[in-house]
Amino acid sequence: MEKFVQEILEKHFPGCSQQIYSKSLLIQYLDKKSGAIHGTAKTRRSLANYYAIYSILNFYVDEFFSNPDKYREFEGYEYTKLFAFYRGLYGGSKLQNHALNSRVNGEFKNKVHADKDLIIINNGKYTLHIDFLYAMDEDISRAAKEIIERYVCLLMEKDYALLTALAAIEQTKSIEEKKQRISDLLTEDAEARIFEIISFSILKSHYKTQKIYIGLTIEEIHEEYLQLFKTGRTNANDGGIDSVMRPIGRFFQVTEVNNYDKYLLDIDKVLHFPISFVIKTTKSKQTVEQEIEHYIEEKSGGMVVVKKRYKKAFEEIITINEIRMWLLQLDEDSINLIINDIDFYYKMEMNLEDFPTERNIHE
Repeated sequence: MEKFVQEILEKHFPGCSQQIYSKSLLIQYLDKKSGAIHGTAKTRRSLANYYAIYSILNFYVDEFFSNPDKYREFEGYEYTKLFAFYRGLYGGSKLQNHALNSRVNGEFKNKVHADKDLIIINNGKYTLHIDFLYAMDEDISRAAKEIIERYVCLLMEKDYALLTALAAIEQTKSIEEKKQRISDLLTEDAEARIFEIISFSILKSHYKTQKIYIGLTIEEIHEEYLQLFKTGRTNANDGGIDSVMRPIGRFFQVTEVNNYDKYLLDIDKVLHFPISFVIKTTKSKQTVEQEIEHYIEEKSGGMVVVKKRYKKAFEEIITINEIRMWLLQLDEDSINLIINDIDFYYKMEMNLEDFPTERNIHE
């Protein structure tokens, strides 16, 4: 059990928090969904499912708390009321209606092995099954509501940690110190989204100073600087492309070092078009290349045609070491551009660009 979950349960049910936890599948589900606060690279933020439940709890607590007989007669809250409510919460402005319609029930059954739906769907109206709102004859809805509120507050603190760090970097006078502070954010244990955004911002500034000569005919040849563009958000289903370069059409994919099968899958997605892999590792470029070559050898079973297909698809390997080196070579204008880019893309990624218009979850 997460520490904050235990603290909330103990506050609401002094001396029997563990018993309540063991009897409440809803509390167990919320607890198991709270892993995103620890910031592991693979963890999803889980706001959609949390907010689908929270929106119903919000109105239930005011109208039906500890009144089971009255609640059993209730047919549910209108979809538009619930949807409008959770779209106005922190990070909820881009959420869709899938959680209310199906996702919560499916995941709830899988995670806590429930034999019935958590959310009862009734012709466009939604409510929570009463069996999950009581444990040991106690209404646990207020505790569940507070668990979600605390979870979101912890996420907010985590979300704004990078923005706070960027603000401090921006105020730094020394260009060398700015570079060092940005470099310190590039670590092997950095959250995947943060690493992708920072590495993209540095690569964008690194390549923008390089130019090529291009034209349809000899007479039309002209110089053009390289430009790097993000193809979407970090969790997007983008077919193995995180960013693309103009005008030469290079593909870039940001990934971990510990799963080379994922590399080959990304290559397969784009039909073996060459990809430059930006890897979250401090291993040397040469070490990674050797490991990949060894993995391809094993995967191919010695088949030459398979080995050639995958080896040709690795255009370049870029590690944290190369990114840090290129960062140190940039001038002050480029460093300031990197700070602005990280700020912009992070806010877009985390749905923070419109945060001032969103409600705090406690309102």
